[in-house]
Amino acid sequence: FGSHNYVGHVKLVNEKALTDSLVLDEVEIASSRRILVHVQTRVSSLYGPVMKLYIWDKAAAVFCEKFKALGKPPTIIDHIGHIAGALSLSSLSSSRVFFDMDVQATRECLAWYVFESNTEVANRVNAEIVTKAETATIGELLSYMKQEGAKVAWFECTSTIDDIVCDSAWYYIACGGCKTKATKGPTTLMCKKCGKTEIVGAAEYLTKLSVYDNNDHASFVLLGDAGRELTGMKASELVESYFEANESVGDDQVVPVPPSLTDSIGQTRTIVIKVSKHNLDGKTQSLTVTKVLPLKVPALKGNIDEDVEEEPADEKDGAADGTVKRNSDGIESGETKRAKCG
Repeated sequence: FGSHNYVGHVKLVNEKALTDSLVLDEVEIASSRRILVHVQTRVSSLYGPVMKLYIWDKAAAVFCEKFKALGKPPTIIDHIGHIAGALSLSSLSSSRVFFDMDVQATRECLAWYVFESNTEVANRVNAEIVTKAETATIGELLSYMKQEGAKVAWFECTSTIDDIVCDSAWYYIACGGCKTKATKGPTTLMCKKCGKTEIVGAAEYLTKLSVYDNNDHASFVLLGDAGRELTGMKASELVESYFEANESVGDDQVVPVPPSLTDSIGQTRTIVIKVSKHNLDGKTQSLTVTKVLPLKVPALKGNIDEDVEEEPADEKDGAADGTVKRNSDGIESGETKRAKCG
């Protein structure tokens, strides 16, 4: 925790691009009590990484008021206040939000941005969204979930992978566009989120890991890019390679847990964990993995320097209904069976 002053270029508001027609959903903001702003911070005379800035409660209401009063999406934001977790900003009275021409800091940053835009420096954005997460043990994570008033937050946790839990498939079939769980229609796959009645499905990680540290055990759920960071391959690539190596199997064949996943058993990894609303509501104790940091590989001299989706709502109770089929268009889904270890 601490008081910080963040000044930067606004890239997204509640994951929506800044256009003149952008209107904030005040009902949704009042319900969730927060606003998510992607901000590209300024580091010295250069742009830094894009960071997720969560603005909570009273500060979120002030953001809405200032946004409407400005009459157009802001270019620069300056937040002064206390933070916790992955840049989750509290609603303390000291939290303040300023736009564009409000204060000297935003005026200077706006002038710098306009100048650098002409030299295209402002468009050099680090594509990876960087979040600052507090370090926590498994026991501290489990304790945090039970705290009254706890909010969605991200933590770094170092733990050892004990096993790949095989009580359900290690992947699910997602919409190839938005990654939401695909729904099986009469003859095609559909996506409720995209509103499409015919989509191409793609396998995505939904892998439950049993992990432990010095004192506690827990279940972590590996999703999307985090799975690729652990295994080095996308889930769709692993599924395709299985069928390519087993041409005689039927299209409804169960895809076993691949060696690239089982090989991770015994590894001690630093993992970024999201404590989600489902955790805080007591609906699940399994924690979502949003990032797996690289292993520290020793070099001859010194060490090599080291260089995110919440679990789909429908996946809380199991994998998607669908088996992976091979075709020239990609991966489609039929009827999924439970994965087997092997």
